[in-house]
Parts: sequence; C-alpha cells; structure tokens
Amino acid sequence: MDVRIADTFTDSLAKLTGDEQKLVKTTAFDLQLNPASPGMQFHRISKSKDTNFWSVRVGSDLRLIVHKTASSLMLCYVDHHDAAYAWAERRKIERHPQTGAAQLVEVRETVREPFTNYLKSSVDLTRNMAISLGKDVDPKNWTAEDVKVILGHAFDRYFETSGLFGTED
Repeated sequence: MDVRIADTFTDSLAKLTGDEQKLVKTTAFDLQLNPASPGMQFHRISKSKDTNFWSVRVGSDLRLIVHKTASSLMLCYVDHHDAAYAWAERRKIERHPQTGAAQLVEVRETVREPFTNYLKSSVDLTRNMAISLGKDVDPKNWTAEDVKVILGHAFDRYFETSGLFGTED
C-alpha cells in the first residue's frame, strides 16, 4: 500500500505542541509500517463529503485524518478531535480536470455562490450582521463593497456554525 503525506498534514502538524507532534509522528510511522495493524483505531467520518476519509486515534483527543483506499493511504490532517472532524467534513479528494492530479477540495467554495445569492435575496436575514459589522442598516444605502463584506461574513459565519449544508448535488 502506498502511503502519502499531504501538505495539509505537515502544516497542521506544525501547529501542535512538541509532545503532540511526537505522538503523531509515532502513529504516522506505525501506519507506514503496517496500516492494517490491529492497534490502529480507524473510524469512518460519516459526515464527510468523501467516504474515504477516516480518523485514526493518536491520543485521548488527537485525531489523524487519512484518506484510505484499497491501494493507498494519505495522511491529510491532524488536530484535536472536533477540529479534525470538522476539517474532514468540509473536504473531499477530486481529480483536477486538466492535470488529473489528486487535490483536496474544500466543499465550502462549492456552496458559497448559491448560498450567497440566497442571502442576497433575503436582505432581512443580513440586517443584524450589518449592525455587528458597523454598517448602515438600511440596505438601500449599502455600496457594492458593503454587500460583499456583509454577505461574505454572513456566509463564513453560517458555514462554520451551522449544519444545514448537504452534498453539492
């Protein structure tokens, strides 16, 4: 089985404490030696947009996110439990249309435009958001830049805190 390491894994690893990094590196090494080891605790991430994302327990709260197929295992991300799962739930692996290379895609961008259009059509939903950003609360007075800032912030806040998004289909 091919074992690969994504840039997102090394970036996330660098954000952990030294002790946490040691635990993760040991688990990653063990996975490279024997991904099928009975000591590895794999758990499918049921809410992920990609059915090949799995969580591997590193410690009491640390989780290593891997993309597992019959022929390969990619170390994708590592973080504390909830943050690791949230990361995997927003991503999937796709083939790039021109190069054919595998790429991690954050599903957020797939739904950004249609949901932002919905928010634009429901200005009343964004009025409180405008107030919190110090913008004029009368939508008739908003500039194009005001609309962009308010809707962008509303989308990001909603995406991070709500679970009403399904698949992009």
